[in-house]
Amino acid sequence: MDGTLVDTEGLWSVTIQELAAHHGGELSTETREELTGSSLVRTVRAVRAEVGLDPDDDDGVATDGRWLTDRTAEVFGRGVPWRPGAREALAMVRAAGLPTALVTSTYRELTEVALDTIGRGFFDITVCGDEVPATKPDPSPYRLATGKLGVDPRASLAVEDSPTGTRSAVAAGATVLVVPAEVPVPAGERRVLRESLVGLTLDDLRDALRNGSGSDHRSRAVAR
Repeated sequence: MDGTLVDTEGLWSVTIQELAAHHGGELSTETREELTGSSLVRTVRAVRAEVGLDPDDDDGVATDGRWLTDRTAEVFGRGVPWRPGAREALAMVRAAGLPTALVTSTYRELTEVALDTIGRGFFDITVCGDEVPATKPDPSPYRLATGKLGVDPRASLAVEDSPTGTRSAVAAGATVLVVPAEVPVPAGERRVLRESLVGLTLDDLRDALRNGSGSDHRSRAVAR
């Protein structure tokens, strides 16, 4: 969701930086990039460590997690901007009748706010970061999603924007169409790189699934 369908990574950057400022500190660019696609708990622990607080203080992590969730819900509630071509891509996939899941590290509470903009009707199921035993880059989210859809992960195509999400989908056995947003994603196993979702077609999805089943493959598809 974040950075793939809607441009919320920039919004997260603001609220995470606000959490650091709330504690009188500042988040480095390197740490923020490392947290792209990360879970809430891992994010809060990293922020606390950066500002000199104990990242293993569970009470402090819970309090900061609540603060960050409430602040981000405020921001999301104003509306979340679409990534280029994402809405049209979802509509195309839905019209084709393909079983579709939203797989996000964002917790259910915030995902529901974002879905007010995205639209719940685009997805058969949604899997959120607080509904799995381990979040991305662990394969659990994609394994749960494909299981609920009743499809083989090896016959599935994930669409991701971050190294964290890409590793999660690949580890689950899926092929990944990678459209980087905030940070670069290296070429690698079972992944096809594309600059944008603009102009995406069903043939592009089929080609990505077929071509990505090899080892290293970089897509020739370029946004119009």
